[in-house]
Amino acid sequence: MGKLTLTTFLTLDGVMQAPGGPDEDRSDGFEYGGWLVPFADHGMEAFVKELFDRAGAFLLGRRTYEIFAGYWPQVTDPTDPVASRLNGLPKYVASTTLTSPAWPGTTVVDGEQLQSEIVRVKDALEGERELQVHGSGQLAQWLLARDLVDELNLLVFPVFLGAGRRLFPRGGLPTACELTGSRTTPNGTAINTYRPTGRATFGSF
Repeated sequence: MGKLTLTTFLTLDGVMQAPGGPDEDRSDGFEYGGWLVPFADHGMEAFVKELFDRAGAFLLGRRTYEIFAGYWPQVTDPTDPVASRLNGLPKYVASTTLTSPAWPGTTVVDGEQLQSEIVRVKDALEGERELQVHGSGQLAQWLLARDLVDELNLLVFPVFLGAGRRLFPRGGLPTACELTGSRTTPNGTAINTYRPTGRATFGSF
């Protein structure tokens, strides 16, 4: 049985919106798109390659799916570690409005079926293969609220913005995690992997 992993790029103040470019997501008047780009380095590239090497399938929110579908099908190099997986492996899109996805290998799953479909896909994965969620903020919050995430990869970049959508909103479930991996890239990005261990506990000194 595989596991569901969530990978997210974050600023120091927890913003996940539009890391890759100015026009990636301007919703709510967000003006700081592309904040990740100045910090990209070979350390981040190495982690991303390792991550995609573990992929068995992908689960994406509609917005992230459309961003990916607008770019990765045109990358046809079979040695590209990201494109080869995204183009060749099954993709599941959580959406109630998408009806005719053009990207081969895509299955649309609506909200009522999503939880049971996640269980089915994980059960079908071999060994330690992962059902990977990348970005997909609303979907990520939905999964976290239902304890469906087996592992989180949080790439925290050395910048804070003061505005933008965050991964962990107010009202989320208090959850404790175990740190299972940690590294820092040359440009200062902290890459931490966490495994949720249950509800948070509290005490006093």
